[in-house]
Amino acid sequence: MTSPIPDAAIQAIIRAGRRMDRFNWVPATAGNFSVRLPGRPSGHQPGGRIAITRSGQHKGFLDENSVMVVDLEGRAEDPALRPSAETLLHCGIYRRFPEAGAVLHGHSIANTVLSRAAGDSLALEGYELLKAFPGLPTHEARVEVPVFGNDQDIARLQSVVDARWKDLTTIPPGYLIRGHGVYVWARDMDAALARLEALEFMLECEMQERRTP
Repeated sequence: MTSPIPDAAIQAIIRAGRRMDRFNWVPATAGNFSVRLPGRPSGHQPGGRIAITRSGQHKGFLDENSVMVVDLEGRAEDPALRPSAETLLHCGIYRRFPEAGAVLHGHSIANTVLSRAAGDSLALEGYELLKAFPGLPTHEARVEVPVFGNDQDIARLQSVVDARWKDLTTIPPGYLIRGHGVYVWARDMDAALARLEALEFMLECEMQERRTP
C-alpha cells in the first residue's frame, strides 16, 4: 500500500511549474521537478521518498494527478505510473546532497544555447546575483557551473555526474547538460526557484553579452 503524497509537496510542484512556464523555461512537456518527502517507508533509508512529476506532463498545467512517488533508486511506489525520464538525475542529487529538499530541471533558450558552446564548465563572474548562491556574500566572486555531455542513457549520465562529484571542493549552484537544460537544487522549492531564477538571469546576460559586437 502506498502512502499519500503530502498536499504541500504537490502544491509546491504545481506552483513551480506555473512559474517556470511563465518564463518559457519548460516548453511542451520539457522539464521535471521533485520534492524530498519526510519519513521513512519500511526497508528504506530516511528521506528516501521523492515526489516527482510524471512523464509527458506539460509543466504549466500540472494538477494533483501529475505527481507520483519514487524511492532514491527511482523505483515507482505505484508501478502503474511512469515518472519523468530523468528521474535518476534527481535521485543522484538527493543521494549526494542530503540537505537538498527540492530539484528543478528546465530548458531555457539561454541554458541550452550556452551549454552547447561550453567546455566542461561555464564561468559566471562579477554578477550581483551571485549572492543568491550559498557562501557568496559578494558579487566579487567566480562560479564554475559544471557542464555534462548529453546522453539518452540516464543511468550512464548519472554515473558521469557522480564521478565529477567525487572531486568537488565547493558545491555548485547547479549543472548544465549540453544542449539540453539545467538542474538546480536547494533546501526547499522556494529556495530552488530563487536559485534557478538567479542562474537563468546570469545565463541570459551571458548570452546577450556574447551577441554584442
